[in-house]
Amino acid sequence: MWSFPFSEGWPSAQTEEGTAAAFSPCLRLQTTYEPQPDNPGKGTWTISAHRAPFSSPAWQMRFDATTPVELLQSLHTELFDLYLEDRHSDRDWLFEDETPAQEAYVPLLARGWSHDVKTDGTQTFLPADRLAGVHHRYATTSPHERAWWIWGGHHSEPHWQARITSGTPTALVAAFTVSLISTDPLIRIVNDVPLHTRRNLYLATATGKSPADRPAAQPPPAAGPGPGTGPSR
Repeated sequence: MWSFPFSEGWPSAQTEEGTAAAFSPCLRLQTTYEPQPDNPGKGTWTISAHRAPFSSPAWQMRFDATTPVELLQSLHTELFDLYLEDRHSDRDWLFEDETPAQEAYVPLLARGWSHDVKTDGTQTFLPADRLAGVHHRYATTSPHERAWWIWGGHHSEPHWQARITSGTPTALVAAFTVSLISTDPLIRIVNDVPLHTRRNLYLATATGKSPADRPAAQPPPAAGPGPGTGPSR
């Protein structure tokens, strides 16, 4: 899930309670996992970007810990690529992304998702089974306003949610939505799948490693002794 080269100067830390954080060497990017076992979302992943170290976030992405690990992995991979592009360019790509918003939702339309536009400056995209959704506020006035709300499960009781502010690079949102509609088979055990959605499953023959052979999602390497523990999917 964490696509950062921790051996190349990316600092990380973890508390005994399980909260973990990773930072870019410039300290302008931070991604944090905070476990909350008693919360319906089981905790929160937060990605934030700061124009200067320790300043207020210029943009932020927040995800329930129940968000599928594959979506977060795709997002972190794109985040690292964007960081490298920003580092080796005279443009501030982390804060001056000119990618149009439709890059994040055109793939949804191509997959047959419905599109509902309202006069209040919002639009919503839904698949045929209504077991996910993307809500976009395209008429935002503040870079700190929530511009994207993405969920998995029923709208009234989602299994996971993502909340993304308007200053977030569209490239990151697009990486998340493209991963969301991917048809690549995933390995899951029964307990990983909410009961009320199991009838919507499509089965495929497993060709990769079995769940027992696959490492669990982990926070970054802890600074002190003891293994890290990631969120359950």
